[in-house]
Amino acid sequence: MPADQGVQHGPLRAAKQREPQGKLFTFRGMEETLYSYIQKHEFEVAMTCEGCSGAVTRILTKLPDVKFEIDLPKKLVWIESDRDVESLTDTLKKCGKEVKYNGTK
Repeated sequence: MPADQGVQHGPLRAAKQREPQGKLFTFRGMEETLYSYIQKHEFEVAMTCEGCSGAVTRILTKLPDVKFEIDLPKKLVWIESDRDVESLTDTLKKCGKEVKYNGTK
């Protein structure tokens, strides 16, 4: 190759893009999703006193990786978690109070 031509390369090819699979791994039949993320959920809980809010606090502090706020006068509980709504609702119902899911905030 003559020195004045420099290095010659073949035509550039675009790398084939892979679609995200949505699964991080499978281990003993359990699948971990790649897309789980923390959301802030709002629940209306039929709390009437500090004893009621204390019961909610005791139950929610047992859950790992969960942050929460309680507004007793408005009867609202906000939970930041990557857990599903059904699981959080079932946990709150352990207080023996009526629970209504208001959505994410």
